[in-house]
Amino acid sequence: MRATVTAHKDYTISKIDPRLYGSFIEHLGRAVYTGIYEPGHPSADENGFREDVIELIKEIDVPVVRYPGGNFVSAYNWEDGIGPREDRPVRLDLAWHTSESNQIGIHEFADWADKANTEMMLAVNLGSRGLDEARAFLEYVNHPGGSYWSDLRKKNGRDEPWNVKLWCLGNEMDGPWQIGQKTADEYGRTAFEAAKAMRAFDKNIELVVCGSSSPNMATYPQWEYTVLDHTYDSVDYISLHMYFTNYEKDITNYLAKSAQLDAYIETIASVIKAIKTKKRSKKDVYISFDEWNVWYHSSEQDKAILEGQEGWPHAPALLEDIYDFADVLQVGCILNTFIRRSDVVKVGCLAQLVNVIAPIMTLEGGPAWRQTIFYPYMLASQYGRGTALNLAVQCEGYDTDFANSVPYLDVSGVLSQDGALTFFLVNRHESEAISLDLSLQGFEHGSVIMDKEMVGHALDAVNGPDAETVTLADGSGAAVADGKLTAKVAPLSYRMIRLR
Repeated sequence: MRATVTAHKDYTISKIDPRLYGSFIEHLGRAVYTGIYEPGHPSADENGFREDVIELIKEIDVPVVRYPGGNFVSAYNWEDGIGPREDRPVRLDLAWHTSESNQIGIHEFADWADKANTEMMLAVNLGSRGLDEARAFLEYVNHPGGSYWSDLRKKNGRDEPWNVKLWCLGNEMDGPWQIGQKTADEYGRTAFEAAKAMRAFDKNIELVVCGSSSPNMATYPQWEYTVLDHTYDSVDYISLHMYFTNYEKDITNYLAKSAQLDAYIETIASVIKAIKTKKRSKKDVYISFDEWNVWYHSSEQDKAILEGQEGWPHAPALLEDIYDFADVLQVGCILNTFIRRSDVVKVGCLAQLVNVIAPIMTLEGGPAWRQTIFYPYMLASQYGRGTALNLAVQCEGYDTDFANSVPYLDVSGVLSQDGALTFFLVNRHESEAISLDLSLQGFEHGSVIMDKEMVGHALDAVNGPDAETVTLADGSGAAVADGKLTAKVAPLSYRMIRLR
């Protein structure tokens, strides 16, 4: 099979916001406790943070981390996580039917984020609480001093404000599973008033309003239209969430699901344009795709806890999907979609970062390791920053019951900040290699400086604490001559090629 691709230096999509490669830590399962925080672990620092986990996060170079939820935030009192630890209350978390010790709160998480070289993306509770909680939390986090909340922060040990820029106005407020679920009109009004108050404190913060929890919601996409009608001139982003499954074990169907993601983004981009036109606004609103990942492997094992059959355990194992090689290919396609849609998708959060549907796993008291999906996420974050290229692609495709003409070659291209050209490629075909013929028009890149691939594994191959068998290998055969990049892309493979 042959694929022809044209990259032209003058045909670009957008400058990529580095926050496209963000992630997410929620007070859920073992994401926090025995994930990022485990006092007494051999690698723990003086604050109890696992340095083995921090080193893996630094490998990815995660630019921003959303916190503290997620569903958890919709019944969370942020004040429970400040002050002396011995005085902090234990609360019952209604979202995940567990108990929360509040040993980690905003101070501790901020210290961890600083050590992990990442920025915080904070969420306020617009479920069980609202406007007053939002403005108090913002003042506590960002005000220099001389007010009740900022002086309380100082009393609690942090003299300087954290100056967090990116704030989420609640989480998945369209979902019946959410504490404080609202109609689109109810939420739109609540979010507008919260945004108004928060901007009265600081007009330069960036605000994310809740969009649909998935494109399968009955209220989609009318939800976005109504919410943006209330909030358009007060917010900067609308959030979208989407998770991917492969219960059927049909690899070609599975890898076509990024077409659903693309259609989701296209639909909401159209809604944004419609509201902008309706309001005669000069302002642009973008998409924060702040929850996305593969999530289905752990569904059965979690039922007992989520249904309350085991009481209210603290930090139990929940949503601990063990990812296989098929998921590598899916995550590669998702990341390619985000790069190609970087004109409208500016923020992204792989959900989540550690233990909970995560690229990094830990054992309590034991090692941390890289899941299979760690690698495409790491390569995109490290080398997918710069300007997204508008590639012209011709390749044979296939139809599914939800998408037509899905090309066997999924590809994105980035003119990186260091001047290199980077191409991310997934061959969706089960048995045929793809002969790549990529024309470099207007570029003078003449040699391959990096070629990494993930190929040749059984689709159900996984990594574990004892062995990381699904990992990166050096690719071969890629070459540049006469203004063309040529390579043979193996069937069911993920590959990144960089040119000098």
